[in-house]
Amino acid sequence: MKKKLFITRKFPAHIVEPLEEFYDIEQWPEEELVIPREKLLEAVAHCEVLWVTLEDLVDDELLSHAPNLKLVTNLAVGFNNIDIPALRKYGVMATNTPGVLTNSTADLVFGLLLATARRIPESERYLRAGKWKSWYPMQLVGKDVSHTTIGIIGMGRIGQAVARRAIGFDMKVLYHNRRRRHEAEEMYGFKYASLEELLQQSDFVVIMTPYNKDTVGLIGEQELALMRDDAVLINASRGGIIDEVALYETLNKGKLWAVGLDVFEYEPIAMDHPLLTLPNVVALPHIGSASIKARTDMLMLNYNALAAYGQGKAISNRID
Repeated sequence: MKKKLFITRKFPAHIVEPLEEFYDIEQWPEEELVIPREKLLEAVAHCEVLWVTLEDLVDDELLSHAPNLKLVTNLAVGFNNIDIPALRKYGVMATNTPGVLTNSTADLVFGLLLATARRIPESERYLRAGKWKSWYPMQLVGKDVSHTTIGIIGMGRIGQAVARRAIGFDMKVLYHNRRRRHEAEEMYGFKYASLEELLQQSDFVVIMTPYNKDTVGLIGEQELALMRDDAVLINASRGGIIDEVALYETLNKGKLWAVGLDVFEYEPIAMDHPLLTLPNVVALPHIGSASIKARTDMLMLNYNALAAYGQGKAISNRID
């Protein structure tokens, strides 16, 4: 008999259908709407393999409802939606999608940085609202990016890709990371700094650190107070790393030039969220990896893991 696979979203048919060779597949029929928790708990009761997205929490509760579950494939490089100790407790494997979204996310980070510094979304709103009546010298002036200092918190694959792009803008690159990146320092001239030094010296602060117990609330009231009054803060890693209440209060006081956010503590963000009321907040709906190539490559990494498991072969990209 074929193994039972449950998919928590409607994924592209050309990716899913070839897996029917190995699996009896059941799929949540909605592309945009998250499967309700109670329906997910019902579905996992009978499946051996589960294909999830970041919005699907795989925890002790879910695993206790899935006596036959052996493999979870996660359509993301991050896996803060998966309780690793619980996986070990129940003897369940999991995979993710590392490597394939580095460039698309780094491109998005720099696009967000430029849009925030140069007030691009605000300028478009100004034009579309019919407010552009004439040209004058200080109209919608922004901050230069070239020849400034960028501080990157988290110097993994994506952080280093962002740093390499910064070189093209003649930016000085500071970074803070759990481990020194000596090779990158020697090759590109990146400078290691303490978190305090980085926040104090950077014109642009970019958060690319993983989300874990050590980084929750990493940037709070005290850290924001260390930043320059005209600095720009960018987060395209995970929500929850920045204390959003403290961030709103800081911006409301007139400190910081602007903030660019692709991620939020709770997603999707509520439309009455205070941060969305501020004109110098550029907010995006978690599209860091949303290029055709990156998303297709992510799906294919998951597909390859599922196909290997379906054939009884070793799987790659295990995160457990």
